Amino acid sequence: MYCPTHRRSVSVLLQRSLHAGMLAAIAGGLAVTALVQAANWPEFRGPTGQGHATAQNLPTEWSDTQNVVWKQPLPGEGWSSPALVDGRLYLTAAIPVENGKEGDRSLSLLILDAQSGRLLRRVDVFQQDGATAPKIHSKNSHASPTPLVDGDQVFVHFGHQGTACLNRAGDIQWTNRDLQYSPVHGNGGSPILVDERLIFSCDGSREPFVVALDRRSGKVLWKTMRQADADRKFSFSTPLLITVDGQRQIISPGSNGVVAYDPQDGSEIWHVTYDGYSVIPRPIYGHGLIYISTGYNTPSVLAIRPDGQGDVTESHVAWTFKRGAPHTPSLLLVGDELYMVSDRGVATCLDAKTGEEVWQERLGGAFSASPIYADGKIYMQSEEGVGFVLRPGREFDLVAENKLGERTLASYAVDNGRLYIRSAEHLFCVSGQ
Repeated sequence: MYCPTHRRSVSVLLQRSLHAGMLAAIAGGLAVTALVQAANWPEFRGPTGQGHATAQNLPTEWSDTQNVVWKQPLPGEGWSSPALVDGRLYLTAAIPVENGKEGDRSLSLLILDAQSGRLLRRVDVFQQDGATAPKIHSKNSHASPTPLVDGDQVFVHFGHQGTACLNRAGDIQWTNRDLQYSPVHGNGGSPILVDERLIFSCDGSREPFVVALDRRSGKVLWKTMRQADADRKFSFSTPLLITVDGQRQIISPGSNGVVAYDPQDGSEIWHVTYDGYSVIPRPIYGHGLIYISTGYNTPSVLAIRPDGQGDVTESHVAWTFKRGAPHTPSLLLVGDELYMVSDRGVATCLDAKTGEEVWQERLGGAFSASPIYADGKIYMQSEEGVGFVLRPGREFDLVAENKLGERTLASYAVDNGRLYIRSAEHLFCVSGQ
């Protein structure tokens, strides 16, 4: 380091200055290059909301020790998937309150450094009172919706317990706890962002609705009640934004029906009715078709043309498939094939345009996480902690089975060369480089 007490000639000082400037320019260029190369994963199922990543050089083999870059213990419990933006990971957790009553939890945002796994900050957003908190399903948590990151805003959602916006440093900007409803099995679906509107479903035990909040203030912009006549009204699906003939639509499945809403005012564009409740999978879109799974008790996969108006149940369902349809994992579209894995571990490939079965094979285990497509491969993660890697195509091609050794229900986050996998106790970073 240059010490000002030492005498130096003007020429030496100039040389040092020029050299420092060159180093700074090089470092800045490398930083920009690294930023450009980063493959952000800002919401549930990634930047498209459909499980596709542009990341390359991903691992095909790993274990709890092999190809593990880092393994970070996480406080509390949570099944939210990680969101990744510009080298920071964001996820939520329900953390027991020190010296609190049984069931008391801090509903918190965790911010981690993606390079090292170091926990940079924990922000306690809401406090859950264990005496009044509704019971949840054994496979759920009090922190299951995935954070959404856009610009300098991080949106966290805890279902009936509230929604909040923080900046990326972790400072709370606003909170909203006004949307009270009676949950069944806890919270689940994640929010999406459309312009200035944060949109999510509130499908509880009665009077289910879809709502849009102002992203800057958290105030309600519109609230639309579900019209489907369902005995069991609760569902947990994350909406999907699509554009059809220049018109944007919010596709939101719920109990006994999927609805396309206008994101501006929440008015209905079209709907399809079916027999199903506790709908969890997020819709996907391609080949001019919306693909959904209809939930319990016996799920079906429906392919729907989204260019109708009103009730299009009889006119716009292109095809239906039942055998091996998932209750929980979302679907995955790669090229002309539609892939899925059932909760009981049966993987299926369909012709996406016709719904005809191409192949069906048992992987084994139970599944909740949604599959992804990245680096020319399909990744499916079982609840038992086994990561299955497949090559897409019209023949079943299993590349690897990777045992992590911990329970895993959350879905992947992806970056170049890296997969981030949340387990019951840790966040793993596994690498192919």
